[in-house]
Amino acid sequence: MPENISNAPIPIPPKLLDRLRAKTRLLHYSIRTEEAYVDWCSKFILFHENRHPEEMGGPEVSRFLTYLATERKMAASTQNQAFSALLFLYRHVLKIELTRIDALRAKRPERLPVVLSIEEIRAILDRMTGTPLLMTELLYGSGLRLLEVCRLRIQDVDFDRRQLMIRDGKGEMDRMVPLPAKCTNRLRAQCKSVKALYEADLVAKSLGAAAEFRWQYLFPSSRLSVDAGEETPHGRSSMGLMPLFCRHHVHENGLQKWVKAAVLASGIAKRVSCHTFRHSFATHLLEGGADIRTVQELLGHSDVSTTMIYTHVLQKGPLGVVSPLDRL
Repeated sequence: MPENISNAPIPIPPKLLDRLRAKTRLLHYSIRTEEAYVDWCSKFILFHENRHPEEMGGPEVSRFLTYLATERKMAASTQNQAFSALLFLYRHVLKIELTRIDALRAKRPERLPVVLSIEEIRAILDRMTGTPLLMTELLYGSGLRLLEVCRLRIQDVDFDRRQLMIRDGKGEMDRMVPLPAKCTNRLRAQCKSVKALYEADLVAKSLGAAAEFRWQYLFPSSRLSVDAGEETPHGRSSMGLMPLFCRHHVHENGLQKWVKAAVLASGIAKRVSCHTFRHSFATHLLEGGADIRTVQELLGHSDVSTTMIYTHVLQKGPLGVVSPLDRL
């Protein structure tokens, strides 16, 4: 079996991967999920020396997953992604139900989330400006994931109800989250800026006529991209003959770099990422007396047990105790 499955050539007939791509798009999976599933299915085939998946089944999937856990030392989340990709391939593309999977599963580490104090969050925000500041405020003020804030569209902002619609979140769940009053004026200004950019694109005929303003990203990229869709009323995109263009959202790496720079400038020693603001949102809501079920809905967790992890980092909670030293 190959020792390095990531760098070896993959002489796989394209038809199977094309079917896989088409199915992910039909079921409205994200482009990142599509790319990850294609990559894992390619590696699975290569691992088994280019055998077609129709000739294999549960035992071969089990051996591949065990290899990832034991020899590649991959994390549980990575192994689970590979497993999901193969289940999708067999169930939705090949229409085959896998037999029992008896693989050695990678152990998921039990780590508590890093949470910032109010003072630490203020110190970070004070060192940011412009669009990065607004996006980071939404990470914390609305409890959004990094890609959720990047993918916000004009139609997702409801100023009258002071809420944001998060569409197709993790697990393909829609949910409503609060729109912080502190962000309202700058969000209105951001919408005006996006509209000016949109109108300039239309004048330059860079976008298809069917591209409505409400579908524009709230935080658009500075450059146009080839539309990754399939067929439109005006022709085919990059998948076909006549390319159309769209203005994608900003790349998440930009915000990650801004947050990292602000954290370093603030002198905070904690390991902070964009997701840390979401952890802090949940913890601070619970500290303020919010109901655990309410926080679960705002975060978009399908299981309340996922939300319960934040009770372990509260100063007063199920595990909250007073040190005996403080009684002296």
